[in-house]
Amino acid sequence: MFDVVTVGSNVVDVFVDTNIHEKKKALNYPVGSKLLIKDIRFDIGGGGTNTGVAFARLGLRTGYAGKVGKDNNGKEILALLRNEKVKFLGKQEGKSDVSIILDSKEHGRTVLTKKVLNNTLRLKNVKKFKTKWLYYSTMMGESFETQLELARKTKAKIAFNPTEYLIKRVNLKPLLKHVKILILNKEESKMLANNVEKLRELGPEIICITDKDKEIQCYNGIKNYKIKPHKIKVVERTGAGDAFAATLVGCIIKGVSMNKSLELAVKNSESVIRHIGAKNKLLRWRNGWLR
Repeated sequence: MFDVVTVGSNVVDVFVDTNIHEKKKALNYPVGSKLLIKDIRFDIGGGGTNTGVAFARLGLRTGYAGKVGKDNNGKEILALLRNEKVKFLGKQEGKSDVSIILDSKEHGRTVLTKKVLNNTLRLKNVKKFKTKWLYYSTMMGESFETQLELARKTKAKIAFNPTEYLIKRVNLKPLLKHVKILILNKEESKMLANNVEKLRELGPEIICITDKDKEIQCYNGIKNYKIKPHKIKVVERTGAGDAFAATLVGCIIKGVSMNKSLELAVKNSESVIRHIGAKNKLLRWRNGWLR
């Protein structure tokens, strides 16, 4: 029996420090020119593996369901899961997906992502398992339909962290009625409903809304919990949202109070954004605290 199984994407992240300034919230690359970059780095990302590692470091028995490429990148992904004690429950085939993260001098980012394999997960590709919780990150195509099918069949509680592009392209209402915890940012929440009460009417019991560096709110129908992130130096933001969401859900699974769960979720996400890479500085659960 797992404590939590994540169903989400896996990619190879290519971090490119462009050393280019933003202009009007955009990164401009002249066509036909050759630009020198400051640095390049390869890592493993994707909402499914990012959160899987976060849950495992919280001390939870964790599984990961997804499709992993049958190539060298796929081998690296599977090796990471083994090293982090995350059980692979999916299928290995095809070619791994890739994301290219272009960072500006101001630490803003533009992400170019290829997700083909990640969109083809079918229920028959997933090994049978038992779990107390399911955690869904954004998946498209057949994979979203598999998440929906699994939600209809499972007795597990579901946490869901959708992205803006998923909300724009897919009707989430059939899935949301099965969801217990919904985590999204302010802009995404407005795309689904006018307020948290309307969001709760769609199904989720607990709604957590982030707002960049501003106050975070988490509402359970009785009380509205709030916390404000600290002002810290940002190195790279990739994976910070996954760290926050997984830590919040993981702490709730462990029976931690909502106030402390929020505090630890902020602590873990702030650890991630101080460094390059979505997983490298995820904290571990030691003696009732993240260290």
